[in-house]
Amino acid sequence: MFYYLPHLRENEDAIFPNVIFGQQRTGVSLVMGIPTVKREKEHYLLDTLHSLLYELPEAQKNDCVIILFVAEVSLCGKVQYIDNKAFFPKEIQSGVLEVISPPPSYYPDLSNLKKTFGDSEDRVRWRTKQNLDYSFLMLYAQHKGTFYLQLEDDIIAKPDYIQSIKNFAAKQSQEWMILEFSQLGFIGKLFKSEDLPLIVEFFLMFYKDKPIDWLIDHLLWVKVCNPEKDAMHCEKEKAKLRIRAKPSLFQHVGIHSSLAGKIQNLKDKDFGKSVLHKAHNNPPAEVYTSLRIYQQYTLEKVYKGEDCFWASSPVAGDYIRFTFLNPVKVEKYLFRSGNMEHPGDKLFNTTVEVLPADEMLRKDLVDHGSKLNYPATKDGYLKIGFFENGIAEGSINQSIGEILAFRLSVNSDSPVWAILSEV
Repeated sequence: MFYYLPHLRENEDAIFPNVIFGQQRTGVSLVMGIPTVKREKEHYLLDTLHSLLYELPEAQKNDCVIILFVAEVSLCGKVQYIDNKAFFPKEIQSGVLEVISPPPSYYPDLSNLKKTFGDSEDRVRWRTKQNLDYSFLMLYAQHKGTFYLQLEDDIIAKPDYIQSIKNFAAKQSQEWMILEFSQLGFIGKLFKSEDLPLIVEFFLMFYKDKPIDWLIDHLLWVKVCNPEKDAMHCEKEKAKLRIRAKPSLFQHVGIHSSLAGKIQNLKDKDFGKSVLHKAHNNPPAEVYTSLRIYQQYTLEKVYKGEDCFWASSPVAGDYIRFTFLNPVKVEKYLFRSGNMEHPGDKLFNTTVEVLPADEMLRKDLVDHGSKLNYPATKDGYLKIGFFENGIAEGSINQSIGEILAFRLSVNSDSPVWAILSEV
């Protein structure tokens, strides 16, 4: 490494990251690396993290680690999103989410790079730094788990993507170097951790010369292609080391690139359509909300399982209400906010309340408060639960009796829109 980056000889500690926070988890099956940099317009990072953690079973959370590599030493704003621990408290505490950044002295002088392939000076500097970012992240990740998955900060993932990756890797009978779970760029590329030192050395050898996805293709050429045979033979040999999985597990959603001014409408056609809502056979009810509904995504549709409900940013005092046509005995409830395409559009600081059908009980609640270990509202509702990481679910004390209505009450202004994808 010091041969290719000689400036590091003066500061050997520059190859060690600043761990902003994390539990230093090791011994997992899958390590996921996500480099992130400041973008001039839209940021996709939070939606990416929400998507990767969305509906992830605890067993899989315990067998993976997501490393967020903040690839700008001055990028305080990005770190604060997560450092306040408002979005992923359990994941941060458990160690499934880790955030690191490089020391400023890691990067060499990038001001006098040779322009190649018709790229502008800014683009050459951007892709060169990107190669250094990937290299640093891979070196840090190599001792943490069996496999390393390269991702980007503007993607969404399919449900159960981790198990799908494990299953595909397990059924490979031949030696491989890369398993691809997306056809786009460097997204969804799986490597064996034991191969990372070789891969990083190759990247650093040519980090000034070509983009990262070209370099990985050249590495495969060096390993298996015979210069005395034709290009078709070479492609067949490379295909033995680089195996494509279908359908794709990751989709690119970013439009504004991390390269200033670059627009990229890249979509993986093999990803397919996402399931954005889930239907249940709910009892007949009238529905109402004070939220401003977006286009055709009405509350009636999510209650009937026809589509999701989508509304602009809730404010304190907003509510969603489901009033049964006939009182119902309810044992359990589930409300899920956000979906695969917009995993960050969740309900935050929102309580679940029920209105008992028994008029005497309601009057007693208003006059004397609750005796059922549930706080009571002034209009006779009982607060039985709340949204945590976008989901509210639980069992109901059967001494409440039949229920006339459910209400989701928003207690503070939200900076994001809200989606209900399952009721």
